[in-house]
Amino acid sequence: MLREHLVALCGRVDLLPGADEQVFIDIDSLLRPVYGHAKQGASYGHTKIAGKQILRKGLSPLATTISTPGAAPVIAGMRLRAGKTNSGKGAGRMVAQAIGTARAAASNGQILVRGDSAYGNRKVVRACRRAGAQFSLVMIRNAAVDRAITAIADDARTPVSYPGAVCDPDTGGWISDAEVAEIGYTAFASTPDRITARLIVRRVKDARFPDALFPIWRYHPFFTNTDLPVEAADITHRQHAIIETVFADLIDGPLAHIPSGRFGANSAGILCAADRSQSAARGRRARRRPAHPSPRIDIAPPDHQRSSPTRPPATPTGPAPAHPLALVQILACTVAQHHRIQPAADHTSLTPRRKARPEHIGKAGQTSNYLTPPPRPRRSTKLDTSHPGQSVDRG
Repeated sequence: MLREHLVALCGRVDLLPGADEQVFIDIDSLLRPVYGHAKQGASYGHTKIAGKQILRKGLSPLATTISTPGAAPVIAGMRLRAGKTNSGKGAGRMVAQAIGTARAAASNGQILVRGDSAYGNRKVVRACRRAGAQFSLVMIRNAAVDRAITAIADDARTPVSYPGAVCDPDTGGWISDAEVAEIGYTAFASTPDRITARLIVRRVKDARFPDALFPIWRYHPFFTNTDLPVEAADITHRQHAIIETVFADLIDGPLAHIPSGRFGANSAGILCAADRSQSAARGRRARRRPAHPSPRIDIAPPDHQRSSPTRPPATPTGPAPAHPLALVQILACTVAQHHRIQPAADHTSLTPRRKARPEHIGKAGQTSNYLTPPPRPRRSTKLDTSHPGQSVDRG
């Protein structure tokens, strides 16, 4: 559904300007919290809040977006998963579908797929290679990646000038602690998907040790087969964070609350939320277009206009009759069976009817409406002394 809608929008509106040159496909997931015991698929998964990894109960949507250097991202696909699902589950198929959607939307330019460490696996790389797309994926740190990072010489690193960095007026250089370097790396060496490409490593000083005698670095490697210079490749990869703007819009809107307890209903709601995001992107692009002057329509003077016939005022009508609730009828019948009385005809009253009791005369000849039964005569317990040994007269 999202694919057909997005392709139709691109056919009517220039939703992705510059798609003939460069297209970016970003993939990421988020964890939306849910509460209660009646949520199908809800489970505890890892998420990061304020830079800390925590466990949170919820559902995990997986999304892919399409963007260009001159256009905001639009959602290409979205799928709801359980909270404890691995972030990379189903990523290869999602990437293949997103590439097909980008091609169908008249995107003849080069496609670059970007993702974090959860998607730097062989399935995603295989999907990119089969579709003829480039990739820029973060690699999980393991022994092979650590050996490649150690093999990079210190003089091979170059400072990177990120957008917004401060230029030193004395030296003219960029004041930045980040440095990048590249080295050849063979990924998935023991599998049929063996591939050799560039491993670009960015290192920054660890902010936890600002006064250390020697600088302590943190390394961030990503695997790519692009031909961009190492500085441009690093900046382009870091722009993968643009997908977070889409997530922010969804969290503030349709995904602020996942209402249903059925997993299928929530999956349909996720697709509707993505469809709404595409429609909003279409509206933003339409407002940017120059307004075309509409043809002038000459309005006839008031003398030539025909007056519409006057209509009699509408007669106010009363409210529609209220039908009794089914629960009220069931409870009324149940109460009636318990008290063995006939329920009310309209079944709207739950108060059982009691039989009227006759009035009895109280003290001083006054009648009383008090519905208590008259006192029963007490039995006599006197012994009959006229005949000794006889039984007790209980009258």
